[in-house]
Amino acid sequence: MALFKTTSAVSVDNDTVNKAKQLSPWKIAIIDDEPGIHDVTKFALSHFELEGRKLAFYSSFSAEEGFILLRDEPDIALAFIDVVMENDHAGLDLIERIRGELNNHSTRIILRTGQPGCAPEERVIREFDINDYKAKTELTATKLKSCVYASLRSYRDIKTIEQSQLGMEKVIQASSSVLLSHTLHNFGSAVLEQTLQLLNLNSSALYLTSFRKDLYQDTHMNLLAATGNMVSYSEIENVQSLPGEVKEYIIEAISLEKSIVHDNIYVGFYKFGQDVTSILYLQHDSALTPLQVRILELFAANVSLTFENLSSKENVQQTQRELILIIGDAIEQRSKETGAHVRRVAVMSEMLANYIGMNDDFVETMRYAAPLHDVGKIGIPESILHKPGKLTDSEWEIMKTHAEKGYNLLAASNRIIAKMGARIAYTHHERWDGNGYPRGLVADAIPIEGRIMAIVDVIDALLSKRSYKDAWSAEKVRDYLIEQSGKQFDPLMCDASLILLDKFVEIQQQMPDEPAQSTH
Repeated sequence: MALFKTTSAVSVDNDTVNKAKQLSPWKIAIIDDEPGIHDVTKFALSHFELEGRKLAFYSSFSAEEGFILLRDEPDIALAFIDVVMENDHAGLDLIERIRGELNNHSTRIILRTGQPGCAPEERVIREFDINDYKAKTELTATKLKSCVYASLRSYRDIKTIEQSQLGMEKVIQASSSVLLSHTLHNFGSAVLEQTLQLLNLNSSALYLTSFRKDLYQDTHMNLLAATGNMVSYSEIENVQSLPGEVKEYIIEAISLEKSIVHDNIYVGFYKFGQDVTSILYLQHDSALTPLQVRILELFAANVSLTFENLSSKENVQQTQRELILIIGDAIEQRSKETGAHVRRVAVMSEMLANYIGMNDDFVETMRYAAPLHDVGKIGIPESILHKPGKLTDSEWEIMKTHAEKGYNLLAASNRIIAKMGARIAYTHHERWDGNGYPRGLVADAIPIEGRIMAIVDVIDALLSKRSYKDAWSAEKVRDYLIEQSGKQFDPLMCDASLILLDKFVEIQQQMPDEPAQSTH
């Protein structure tokens, strides 16, 4: 028979779709070249419903049209396929294409035939991936409904397993993300989505938690996870920024200190210990069972614990970073001038390291290690540090020892920032041509972090006003870098710094020096 065009190969019974007001219908494909079979099947199943979901029928009248339908509608739950259409084995060929070409092993297939002799039942069931094989004459309305019930439940369970597998992959990927980025949002969302799938809940959800004692005063909570339609709220930072109805439900649960249920809304209130409170906001399609509520409570408890541990770790790390800046500032205050030098070189060295293509871990460590570059000056006498005039040769030799002193102070630590700080302190006065100190290293023998710090330290010093000089213009600094490329500085660092120089000047303007304080 002639094939319909692709655009008209499938007709949809919209009446059955419109009847399913709340839940999406189960999609049923009827692939048969006899129009009467389509009508009888739809009539027999017109009032069918499973788990609150009606049926939506999709009709195709040839094997080719059926293939197009299954290709374009991969979420067909059940397909009734006739054996004999374009030829005596068109239906069997279609099954092989569905399972092979489309790699669709989820759709349940019931093979129907009006000519059983063309495809013997035992051979067909043995050789083809189908779920049932019926002669059209034996499919009464009751038997037809029984087949549909069994097939749809099977499809539902298969999709649940598939979704759970995908969800588990997301959890594993998100776990790696947590270890790398020290953030919990991706991890929390993946775990929440996986939990809902395992519970067979078609839901949109938000998960928030707080570790603040003043929760009930300002309802400030951290948004840890979002799924479904709630993903659009991922950037919202606290309860007060949420849309009206969502915010009201969450605040109500917080105020009552208990979970609340309202129609299709479930707001779980979970309190762990004295200060940890979590809220799980769920928009769902069906009532939750006690087991589902219990599992959601376990989810809240475990994700809260994970977040609390990561938050504590982040607080410790942030404290360490701030202490490093404070130490750097303290060292600068022992020198001739005070200001924002250590904070500027931290940002500039991070920028330069990123520009030349260093990996993210190196760039981040560089930023936090840079303020330690002059830590060795703590061992230099103030009479030398504060001498207004030029240093004598012997005084200069003492001053140069700050590089090795800084290294010795930091080298014993096993922490990555301290280790890089030790190398920076030791090598940031080395020169590309070998005329630097303390060891006279040449070219690539100088660690790259030392080469970065060497040029950034000088650029910031030249752009800054000091008691013994005025601030240089950007053009004068540019000329100096060109002149010292391959001499004082690594040519790669010079080329990159010339490109970044305007941004370095902006950093100077954004983080200006404060006036020096008197040491008397």
